Amino acid sequence: MTTVVGSMPKPPWLYRQAAMDSKDSDHHGSGADWLLSGQPLKEAQDDAVRLAIYDQESAGVRILSDGEQRRKSYLTHITSQLGGFDYETLAEKWIRDGRRLANVGRCTGPIEWLGPMVVDDLRFLLTHTTAPVKVTLPGPMTVTDSTFDAYYGDERAFAMAVADAINREAKALDALGPAVIQFDEPVFSRYPEKVAEWGIEALNRCSQGLIAQTAVHVCYSYAMPGVPRPIKDSYPQILAELERSQVDQLALEFQAPQLDPALLELCPSKIVLFGCIDNADPEVENFQKIAQRLLAAGEHHDPEKLQAAPDCGLVHLTQASARAKLSALYRGAQLAREILSGHEGGGHHRYEHDHEHGHEH
Repeated sequence: MTTVVGSMPKPPWLYRQAAMDSKDSDHHGSGADWLLSGQPLKEAQDDAVRLAIYDQESAGVRILSDGEQRRKSYLTHITSQLGGFDYETLAEKWIRDGRRLANVGRCTGPIEWLGPMVVDDLRFLLTHTTAPVKVTLPGPMTVTDSTFDAYYGDERAFAMAVADAINREAKALDALGPAVIQFDEPVFSRYPEKVAEWGIEALNRCSQGLIAQTAVHVCYSYAMPGVPRPIKDSYPQILAELERSQVDQLALEFQAPQLDPALLELCPSKIVLFGCIDNADPEVENFQKIAQRLLAAGEHHDPEKLQAAPDCGLVHLTQASARAKLSALYRGAQLAREILSGHEGGGHHRYEHDHEHGHEH
């Protein structure tokens, strides 16, 4: 089965995308903006969601999102609507384990859920597709890393307050019946010690009491020009910690860093969204190599618990590149399924044969 992590590219008629900037990129949305306002903007965003749905369905994506077409940032779209955050007066802060200096919002009072933030977005998505859908929210450790605490004075207390507020939004979303509610925690890869100390506890608080399947997304953050993207050897530690979490699914980056699929032996009980599409490289992956990666993953994890996915959100690709990559993802997953079913049935499949006979089982 194929799915997405969350974001899709925004159409150029909707949004002026600024160059990725190490200080501003995805924390308070400066340097990029909508091309419309008011009711025309809302209608354009509706159309962009319809297009994102169409692109995913056309590419064979089975569990889809709204492409986060209404969000300037996966993070600040949510945090700026919570009580306790100030995005008028920003603070400079080293984030992502000292990877870069960013201008971030400040926590100046108790974090509070003030009411539904993306519930209407989910309602719109559900009325425009019959496919199962997922909806994403930023996770508490990533929120605490991406903001400046001028109130709590204790990182764990700050994170738990964020978790409680995120959980209230998740419950409001859950009432509409999405298939998956996902919490985005890219910083888990940067702080394995914190994941063990309080990250799993905060994640569990986010996902408490939900009927939908729950997921957590872990990656090494977006690639940015001139900013190092060190691949910290943290997956062995964090996957062992995530195995004991309450979440049902782990959306993991494997393609760009070429991580060893044997790591999946550390999380046998979880459904794994196995990243086999690089979200930073515009070159489209070969679907046969995607199939090989998925089959390699299937040697270390129950194939019934594997889903093919991109490493991360696709927002920084062009629409054409994202469409082609998702299509390759589907064909690769389809080929891997055919080879697996052939092996189970004692048959023999060759890549050339599968290339010629592209029907789904």
